[in-house]
Amino acid sequence: MSDSRQAKLTIWVTEVLGQLKPENRGEISLSLVSGDASFRRYFRTYMGDSSFVAVDAPPKQEDSRMFVHICNMFRDADISVPKVFFADYEQGFMLLNDFGDQLYLDVLLGLRTSGCNNEINSLYEAAINSLLDIQSRINKKRLDSYSKNELHREMALFEEWFCTAFLELEINDAERGMIAKTLNFLEEAALSQEQVVVHRDYHSRNLMILDDNIFGEGSSPGIIDFQDAVSGAYTYDLVSLLRDAYICWDVSKVDSWALYYLERAKSSGLIANIDEAQFQRDFDLMGLQRQLKVLGIFARLYIRDNKVRYLADIPQVIDYFLEVSQCYIELRPFLHWFRTKVLPIAETKLKINY
Repeated sequence: MSDSRQAKLTIWVTEVLGQLKPENRGEISLSLVSGDASFRRYFRTYMGDSSFVAVDAPPKQEDSRMFVHICNMFRDADISVPKVFFADYEQGFMLLNDFGDQLYLDVLLGLRTSGCNNEINSLYEAAINSLLDIQSRINKKRLDSYSKNELHREMALFEEWFCTAFLELEINDAERGMIAKTLNFLEEAALSQEQVVVHRDYHSRNLMILDDNIFGEGSSPGIIDFQDAVSGAYTYDLVSLLRDAYICWDVSKVDSWALYYLERAKSSGLIANIDEAQFQRDFDLMGLQRQLKVLGIFARLYIRDNKVRYLADIPQVIDYFLEVSQCYIELRPFLHWFRTKVLPIAETKLKINY
């Protein structure tokens, strides 16, 4: 994005902050907080003792109207998402309240290094409690469906961007048929699950610590990057959180947190008549769909958007896929092809060894 957009954003922020805090009118400056996997950029600005986040979301690539619509829907349900003070849809600018800099990921990495297991557990329970609030408080009928076409479009990124564009793998007609059969199986598995509100990217880089009482009872994370929310499978956000591309936990921890979710979801009436075996299958198969999607997205971010850092996260996603897919007979043909044709090239490209 050009410096001209930042200059225009600075002028716009100065104007709207003058309306919000006329007593503190004055020159403001923007400092880059972050970009994300989209085309949006986030800047921090100060006026008096208050800080705000200014968003540059180019309207040709980003839908700010949807961002504001979903944000208001979440806030109306008392979910901890930022407040939108102003939005200029034509320019693609927004002004939000500031959630600070403490990402779940950074805090979790520090706690793991220090061996603070109780605190880690508290953060995951808080994240799961907030997820249950999202699923139970928001009317899923107000959102688009996570349709079969959309599930397929996402998984197709695996073949297009990871296999063909990144690995330069040649895929024959028989292999394409096998891949299509596998994707259809995962699509149907997702559609057969109980449908709830799905954040769609619920993980440690999109959850934030909002106050110093981060381990207190009732504490909840700030939630960002919610604008793609849909109505979809009840396990989607849970597996995004617990099989996170950016931080990995041992199986016993993941199982414990997953069962924490299951017990509370059943006791609240959110889901019914789902035993542990069915829940595990739902959780696993939904994760496989997401992992194929993520492999495609990370490859696209590297190739199309020159975001090299996402390559480092691909091995973890492959690990999840290999570990889980071997448990399901329906995945055996795909897994055999993945191991024999995809992995050898991926190992060379990524400089890893499985």
